Amino acid sequence: MRTGVYSHVALGTGDVALLQKVASDLAILADLSRADLCLFCRAPKERAIAVAQARPHSSSPLYEEDRIGEYVTEADHPEVIVGLRGNLHPYRIHAIDVRHISVARQVFPVWNERGRLIAVVAKDAYWLSHERHKRRSLVFQEALSDFTAYVLRGELIGGGTLSPFGEHDGIMFVGSDQRVQYMSGIASELFRQLGYPDSLLGRRLTEIETVDRALALQAMETRQCTEMRAEHKGLAWVRKALPIVAPQRPFFMPRRLVRWQRPQGEQALRVVGAFVLFQDITEALRTQRELESKMAMIREVHHRVKNNLQIVASIMRMQARRTQSAEARSVLEEAVGRVMSVAVVHEFLSQNAQGLINLEEVAHRVIAQTRSGLIGPEQHVELTVEGPDIWLPAERATQCALVINELVQNAIEHGMAGRERGVVKTSLSDLGDSVEITVVDDGAGLPEGFSLEPNANLGLRIVQSIVSRDLNGTLELHSDAGSGTRAVMRFNKLVRV
Repeated sequence: MRTGVYSHVALGTGDVALLQKVASDLAILADLSRADLCLFCRAPKERAIAVAQARPHSSSPLYEEDRIGEYVTEADHPEVIVGLRGNLHPYRIHAIDVRHISVARQVFPVWNERGRLIAVVAKDAYWLSHERHKRRSLVFQEALSDFTAYVLRGELIGGGTLSPFGEHDGIMFVGSDQRVQYMSGIASELFRQLGYPDSLLGRRLTEIETVDRALALQAMETRQCTEMRAEHKGLAWVRKALPIVAPQRPFFMPRRLVRWQRPQGEQALRVVGAFVLFQDITEALRTQRELESKMAMIREVHHRVKNNLQIVASIMRMQARRTQSAEARSVLEEAVGRVMSVAVVHEFLSQNAQGLINLEEVAHRVIAQTRSGLIGPEQHVELTVEGPDIWLPAERATQCALVINELVQNAIEHGMAGRERGVVKTSLSDLGDSVEITVVDDGAGLPEGFSLEPNANLGLRIVQSIVSRDLNGTLELHSDAGSGTRAVMRFNKLVRV
């Protein structure tokens, strides 16, 4: 729902608030009606403007496009324009054509508190769906009409918070006398699974040993929609109860005539019943629990891998401290950094096993480890990371962690060699389908005549191999004499086959 569209209509603040309330409840009404709903207001130049719409979850929607803000004329939609003029017949079915599909349209009024017609709702349904609805129980048809009028008066409470009503969900209508007056085939089948093989039509809710009686009574007494999840006899259901409130009518006047009349002052309203909706989520809940169990196991595996990698790194650090060879010590310390870079990704996966890792957080963690492992107390080298959140698959995040570790480590060991101060900055850029990682230092720069292929050390050869072979990306090294080195890596977020 977009509030800015109301600036195109000549309505007061109270009327706009009413239409916004109606718009918030159109979703559940569209689901129950198995139809697309569109709320129209008068617009200048004898036009109407769509200010809200709702597509059904219980059937295939007619309109995939966003219609809010769309203008219509009498030539295009005469029933809408004529309806906004007050010539309304809610029970008249208009045959219209939508993309060469025959569609049944009804137009309903929206009155404000002063009895002024301020909008209409166009209900569009596939003609086959309309014919099926005509064959349903008259009790259900009357209850749905009362509920539609209730929603369009803006009186439904809590409708906008309900979960959708799906194609395979069941529905039951309970009258104010607490007797079941209608049950869909799906609802009947659900109750058969609970041990009620016979029809429940005409039976009181007190005869049913489920939570439905309390749910329906709560909805009717409070006149508020309510939703709950419950498990019974091994089945898990989501239940919703929607109260239906209609104007009191004189005994001599048919209900269908009172329903769409302009409100008459303080005309009394009464609860005529409630819809109780059923969604069987047993299989979905079982699948969810199995998935959660597997995710917990995967997180535990990643946690143990991280711990084992840290043990390996600790052993290598001990070996580095004991070795007498400066070259061997350097090699072991570099290997520690690589192992810990991989451990960082497993640490993130131990907390979230969904498979997507935030590269920005990984980069910060890798830089922190590099700072503690390679920068001595006498050096004042500033290591920074900047860039947005970039979510990557775990495998690519691992490869990036290794690349960042090698490039930053190389900048410290070679660019900052013999210097007490310096800056190494890592920048991450989200380019849409691709990512760019830049590591810049203000060191001495690359040696004259340096070429990546013959002159690269082990760390740069590892980076080059990962970038070209695993990430299918590119690596560039730029250097100006005395102004440092810039390493730029680009790759696609997803693997391209």
